[in-house]
Amino acid sequence: MTEEYAHPEVLVTTGWVEAHREDPQVRIVESDEDLLLYNQGHIIGAVRIDWQNDLQDPVVRDYISRPKFEELCAAKGIGNDTAVVFYGDKMNWWACYAFWAFKLYGHEKCFIMNGGRRRWELDQRPYVREEPEYPRTTYRAREPDLSIRAYRDEVLAHQQALKPLIDVRSPGEYTGELLHMPDYPQEGALRGGHIPGAQSVPWSRAVNEDGTFKSRAELEKIYLEEAGLKRDGERVIAYCRIGERSSHTWFVLKYLLGFEDVKNYDGSWTEWGNLVGVPIERSV
Repeated sequence: MTEEYAHPEVLVTTGWVEAHREDPQVRIVESDEDLLLYNQGHIIGAVRIDWQNDLQDPVVRDYISRPKFEELCAAKGIGNDTAVVFYGDKMNWWACYAFWAFKLYGHEKCFIMNGGRRRWELDQRPYVREEPEYPRTTYRAREPDLSIRAYRDEVLAHQQALKPLIDVRSPGEYTGELLHMPDYPQEGALRGGHIPGAQSVPWSRAVNEDGTFKSRAELEKIYLEEAGLKRDGERVIAYCRIGERSSHTWFVLKYLLGFEDVKNYDGSWTEWGNLVGVPIERSV
């Protein structure tokens, strides 16, 4: 039951999505790592938001500007009052990443379909290939909310002050054994290891086999008891390789466990592992 979470309202079930996919006040958004999945089949009425081509600046390593975000939403038929439900592959990595990007620009009604594509398929719900068309809207975004985004200088100061850092990558990436994940050679770094003081809590520990999030009690055991984090304590910064897995953990901490102050360091290891002079620790 989602009622046990700190903010259960941000999670919806596959059944809820099936019942609301034709609701004009709801826009279902698929965001995947595998950019071919949407064309192969998607939820009826769902639009695609490509994390790389839609949300990222093509030249500068950063998110699209506020005007471009407004244009993206307008083109997808998303208004300021639209309830946007995100889902995708990889246990909702990129759905949480898109959710975080929308929150960065102040969109209020953001939701995650618990379990993503995996749960939808296990429930034997249908896909279609037809892409929907919606009337354009007029969208006005807010200035970026930097209370949820950490930059490298803040991370360095955070580390030097011995404040909580969570490394959500795989154990091999954390120790420095792996410079990059085997399937992502383009996302490596010159140095392997982790930010000193960061605790290793792989993102995947937060989900069940069917892609849904674990119960609040299970999550509290992982993040509060084992990692020693405090909901009302010091700011927590999560990082991974490029910010997608850490946005998943950010979502868990902020919305499912109710952490008051948590940030996603989206520069993550592809930035930190290539910086000159920053501290790195290895465990191999």
